[in-house]
Amino acid sequence: MKVISFQNIIELHIDPVEAYRWTTEMIERKANALMPPKISMKPGDGIFCNVMPSIVSDGQGGLWGGVKVVTRYPHRIPSLDSKILLYDANNGDFQCIMDANWITAMRTGAVAAHSIQLLAKADFKTIGLVGLGNSARAAIHVLAKVQPEREINLRLLKYKEQELDFVKRFRNYDNLTFSFVDSTEDLVKGSDVVVSAATYLPNDIAPDNCFDEGILVVPIHTLGFTNCDLFFDKVFADDYDHVSNFRYFDKFKSFAEVSDVVNGKAKGRENSRERILAYNIGVSMHDINFAARIYQMTQSADMPAIDLKEPREKFWI
Repeated sequence: MKVISFQNIIELHIDPVEAYRWTTEMIERKANALMPPKISMKPGDGIFCNVMPSIVSDGQGGLWGGVKVVTRYPHRIPSLDSKILLYDANNGDFQCIMDANWITAMRTGAVAAHSIQLLAKADFKTIGLVGLGNSARAAIHVLAKVQPEREINLRLLKYKEQELDFVKRFRNYDNLTFSFVDSTEDLVKGSDVVVSAATYLPNDIAPDNCFDEGILVVPIHTLGFTNCDLFFDKVFADDYDHVSNFRYFDKFKSFAEVSDVVNGKAKGRENSRERILAYNIGVSMHDINFAARIYQMTQSADMPAIDLKEPREKFWI
C-alpha cells in the first residue's frame, strides 16, 4: 500500500479546470455511487470528526472505494485535517493512504464553483465571501479559471486582516476586483452570490431583509442560514440523505438534488428573481474520485509503501 503525501499531490500541479471536470463528472454520475450519509461526531464545541465512505465508478470499468476522515480542532493549525484510505473495489485490494487536505479544499471549491455556474442568475457580478480560508480560496481559484471572461467583484468580510491576504493571493487575476465590508449584514445586502466557507458560526449571519431578490447562497459548511430555509424559493443540495434531518427540511418551499438539475430531472433557476440556497454538504464521492485520479497519476512515482503484513491464512487465531 502506497503513502501519498500532501506534497506529492502539490507537485502534480493539477489544473483547477481539471478539478472542476472531475467534480462535474461525479455530479452527473451520482446515481451510480454507493454513498451512505457521513457520520459526524462532535465531542466538543467547534470540534468535529466526520467519517465519509463511498464507492464510485470512474466511468471506464474502474470501481474505487474509500473512507475519508476529516477532523476540526479550532486551536490546531490548520484546524481542518483529513486523510483517505483508498481501495480497488473490484477486488478489495487496498491501494494507498493519502493525505486529503488538498482534495478536501479543491473538491469543496470546485463544487461551490459548480453551484454558482449552475444556479446563480446569468448576469451575476458580485460575490460576498464569509470565511477566507482554503475552501474559499479554492472556490474562487476554480471559478476564475473556469470563467476567465467574467468580471467578478469579491466583497470580503474583514476578519483579522485575512481579507488582505486573500487579495494578495489573487492580485494577478485580471477578472477579479475586491471590496471590503465590516459586517455580515453589509456583505449579504447587494451581493448576487454569497459563499460562506466559515467552519464555525453560532448564529444566522443576517436577517431576512438583507437577502435581495435573485441571490444565490452557498453555505459550504451549512452554517449560518437557517432563516433562509423558511423563505427562499428553492433549496438544492448535493445529497438528500445528508440534509433530510435539517430542522426546517419539511418547510423548504422546493427541494431537489443538484445532480437531478444537471440530468434534467428537476428545474434549477427559472428566473432572475428567485432566491436560491445551495447546500454543498461535501460528499465523499468527490473525495474518492479525486483520490482515485491522483492515485493513477502517481502510479509511476517512487513513493513509500507500507506492508501491513495481513494474515495470509484462513484461520489465524
